Amino acid sequence: MFPTPVQKAGRGASIAYQVVLPIALLVWLLPLIGVALTSIRPSGDLAAGNYFGLPSGFAGLENYSAVFINSPIGHYILNSFKMTIPTVIAAVGLSCLCGFALAIYKFKGGLLLFFVFVAGNFIPFQILMVPVRDLTLRLGLYDTITGLVLFHVAFQTGFCTLFMRNFIKGLPFALIESARVDGVSEFRIFIHIVLPLMRPAIAALSVLIFTFVWNDYFWATVLIQGDGAMPVTAGLSSLNGQWVAAWHLVSAGSIVAALPPVLMFFFMQRHFIAGLTLGATKG
Repeated sequence: MFPTPVQKAGRGASIAYQVVLPIALLVWLLPLIGVALTSIRPSGDLAAGNYFGLPSGFAGLENYSAVFINSPIGHYILNSFKMTIPTVIAAVGLSCLCGFALAIYKFKGGLLLFFVFVAGNFIPFQILMVPVRDLTLRLGLYDTITGLVLFHVAFQTGFCTLFMRNFIKGLPFALIESARVDGVSEFRIFIHIVLPLMRPAIAALSVLIFTFVWNDYFWATVLIQGDGAMPVTAGLSSLNGQWVAAWHLVSAGSIVAALPPVLMFFFMQRHFIAGLTLGATKG
C-alpha cells in the first residue's frame, strides 16, 4: 500500500535515488539561483541580453544599496511586519480557542460548524476580490493595514482551526477529565493543560501563516493602492524604472523581501518539524 523505503529497496533503486535527488533539487532551485545571480549582475548585462549566463562583474553592493536608496523598501518591510505579526497572533489565537471548543465539546451543530471551517478553505480566493474590495470601501478600511489584517485573519482562521482541532483531538482526554474531577474551570484547563501541549502546533502554524501572509501579493494589490500601507511584495514594483525594467534591482529587492520568512523558519525549525510530525507515529 505504501512505497518501499529507499533503505529497504534494491541497489538499483538506491543508486537512482542518489542520482535523481540532486538533479531534482537543482531544477527546483534554478529560479532562486537565477534571481540571486540577477541581483548581483551589472545593469549592462541585462541590456546586452545576458540573462542566464554568468555575470560579467560583481555589482551586488551597488544593486542592494540602490534598493534601499532608490525605493522606500524599508517602509514596505515595516508595513509587512505590521500586517503579518497581528495576523499571526489573531489567527492562531482564535484557532486555538475554536479548535479547543470543536475538539472537546459535544454540542448540536458542532460537526456542521466544523465543516463550515473546512469548506471555507476550498473557496477560490479570486472570486472574493470584488465583494471584499467593496466591503473594505464601505467600512472605510480600503488602503489601510487594518483592513488587510482583518481580511487575512478571517481568511486564515478556517485553515488554522482545522489544524488546531485535529491536533487537540490527538491529545489525551484523560488529562482534561481528571482536571474536571478536581474542580478546575474550563478556561484554566485550556490555559494550564491544553495550551502548553499545543506549543509545537502553535509554532508550526505560526511559521506557516507568517509565510502565507508575508508572501501574499494578490490581496496586497487589490486592497492597497498608495505607498502608505503597501507591503513589500507589492512595493517591489517601485524598483522598476518608468521606461526600462530594472530586473537587477527587482531581484535584489526580492531577495531582501524573502529574508524574514526564511530566517523565521530557521529559527523555528525544531519546533516547526516537531509540530508537523507530532502524532505521526504510535508506540
